[in-house]
Amino acid sequence: MREELVPIDLLDVLLDPDNTDPIVLIDEDGNPLTFSQVFVTPYEVNDEKHLFAILAPLDEIEGVGEMEAIVFRVDVDKEGETTLHAEQDEKVARAVFAVYEASLREHGIDTED
Repeated sequence: MREELVPIDLLDVLLDPDNTDPIVLIDEDGNPLTFSQVFVTPYEVNDEKHLFAILAPLDEIEGVGEMEAIVFRVDVDKEGETTLHAEQDEKVARAVFAVYEASLREHGIDTED
């Protein structure tokens, strides 16, 4: 008997504090890319609140170093489907990463190299 796959809402996965499973995204060429979740936070851009996720690639990605992570904007469309898009605005990406670093410091974790 074949087991049916149950659709998993990406937003539920991102907001689940107990989730430690890798997140698999599909790139524009249809290739799967695996990430570990680092941090999720709301952040306001142009007077609009958005949700952002910082994900660390588990697969090699050209232009992304071994100890680097990517800031993604979380979008939910009218049908309720959640998608992630790499944040293209460097200023926004750096600001979201600064929120992450502030959270680490707040929890007593040193962010200096």
